[in-house]
Amino acid sequence: MSSRSTGLLGAGVAAALAGCSLSPHYERPATPQPPQTYKEAADWKLAAPADTGARGRWWTMFGDADLDALEDQVTVANQNLKAALAQLEQARAQTRIARSDWFPTLTAQANATRGETSTYQSGYTPGKTRTGNSFVLSGDLSYEIDVFGRVRNTVANARALEQASAGDVASLDLSLHAELASDYFTLRGLDIEQRFLDQTVSDYERALQLTENLYKGGAAAIADVQQAQAQLELARTQAEDTRLHRAQTEHAIAVLVGREPSSFSLSARQDEALPGMPGIDTGLPSQLLERRPDVAAAERRVAAANANIGVARAAYFPVFDLAGSAGGLAGSTMNWLTAPARFWSIGPQAMLTLFDGGLHAAQSAQAHARYDEQVANYRGTVLTAYQDVEDDVAALRQLQRESVSQAAAVKATQGAADQANLRYKGGIVTYLEVVTTQNAALSARLTAVDIDIRRATATVQLVKALGGDWQPPAAT
Repeated sequence: MSSRSTGLLGAGVAAALAGCSLSPHYERPATPQPPQTYKEAADWKLAAPADTGARGRWWTMFGDADLDALEDQVTVANQNLKAALAQLEQARAQTRIARSDWFPTLTAQANATRGETSTYQSGYTPGKTRTGNSFVLSGDLSYEIDVFGRVRNTVANARALEQASAGDVASLDLSLHAELASDYFTLRGLDIEQRFLDQTVSDYERALQLTENLYKGGAAAIADVQQAQAQLELARTQAEDTRLHRAQTEHAIAVLVGREPSSFSLSARQDEALPGMPGIDTGLPSQLLERRPDVAAAERRVAAANANIGVARAAYFPVFDLAGSAGGLAGSTMNWLTAPARFWSIGPQAMLTLFDGGLHAAQSAQAHARYDEQVANYRGTVLTAYQDVEDDVAALRQLQRESVSQAAAVKATQGAADQANLRYKGGIVTYLEVVTTQNAALSARLTAVDIDIRRATATVQLVKALGGDWQPPAAT
C-alpha cells in the first residue's frame, strides 16, 4: 500500500508541475505614448525652484505645524481609510484562500453506532444476532491535480486583486490627505476674509454714524443715510455667510481626522495672507504611470481579469483529483485499531462536463468582456492622470498671473475709495460714489483672497495628481 500510494501521489504532483496554463500571455495594455513634457508646463517656471519633490509626509513642504498635526491624525483615525484597510485585509485573506488549493485537503472522522439489522436485508444470515455495534475511524485525502492551471490562475487572479486593493488604499490615503490640506488652506483663507469683513463692518458702522450726523446737521440727504445703511447690512450678510462657510469647513476637517465636529475646533489666525506656496516639480510625463496608485490599481485589475480568462478556459477540460481514504472499522472497541480492522483506498479521479447548456461558453465570454472592460478602465485612468496634471499646472500658472493683476486691482480700488471719501466729506460728490468705490474695493480684496485659496488648493491637487510619495506595493 505504501509504495503504490506514494507512486500515485508522486505521479499526481509531477502532472501538476508539468501542467499548462490556459490564460493568455499577459502584457501591460498599450497606452498613448506620453509626451516629452507636459503641454501646460511649457512656459511655466517654478516660483521657488528648491528641493520640493513630494516624499514621505509631503504636506510638510508647506511648513505649517498645525497642518502637519492634522495630517498625522488622518492616517490613524480616518474611518474611510480604516474601511479601505479592512478591504485590503480581505483581499489578502482571499489570496491565502486561493493558495490553499495548492495543497491536499486532509479530513478525519470518528463514528460509533449501535443498530439492528432487518431480517429482510440482503445477505442476512438467519440465527445471527440482529443487533450490533459499529466503530469507524477514518481519514480522507483529496487533492486537485492542476493540469490545466485552474488553481494557478485563480491564485494569480487573487494576488493581482490584492495588489489592486493595496493601490486603492494608497490612492484613498493620498486623496484624504490632499482633501484635508485643501480644506485647511480654505479655512485659513476664510479667516483672512472674516477679519477683513469684520473690519469692514466696523468701518461701515462709523460711516453710517457720520452720515446720520451729517443728515441731522442738514449736510446730507436721507438717501445717503439709506445707502450707508444698506451697505452696512450687505457687509454684515457677507460676514455671517463667511462664518457659516468656515464652520462647515471646520466640520469637514473634523470628520477627516476622525473627530466629532462638536468636540473639534481650530482657532482663527491673524495672518494678513496665506503663506507662499512651494514650487512643485512635475517631473517627466512618463514617470506618472509609475507614481499614481490609481493607475497601478487599474493595471493590476487588468492582470486579474487576464488570469480569470485562464480559469474560464480550464472549465472546458477534465478536472483530475487524487482521492484516498484509510482507517479502521470494527464491531467493538477491543479490535477497533487492530490490523484486521484496517481499510484503505487511493486512486485518481477525473470529471468532465459533457453538457452544461452553454454555461462554460457564457463564463468564458464574460471573462473576456471583463478583461476588455478593465483594459478600457486602465487606459481611461491613464488619460485622466495626464489630464489632472495638465489641469493643475495650468491652474497654478494662470492663478499666478491673476494674483498679480488682482493685487493691482486691490491697490487701485482702495485708492479710489479713499479719494471718494475725501471728496464726499468735502461736499464734492454724493454718497453713491462712496458706496460704489467701497464696494469695488471690498470685492477686489475678497477676490484676491479667493485667488490665494485657489492657488493653495491647486498646489495640493498637483501633488495629488503626481501621486504624492506612493510606491508600488511589494509582491506577495
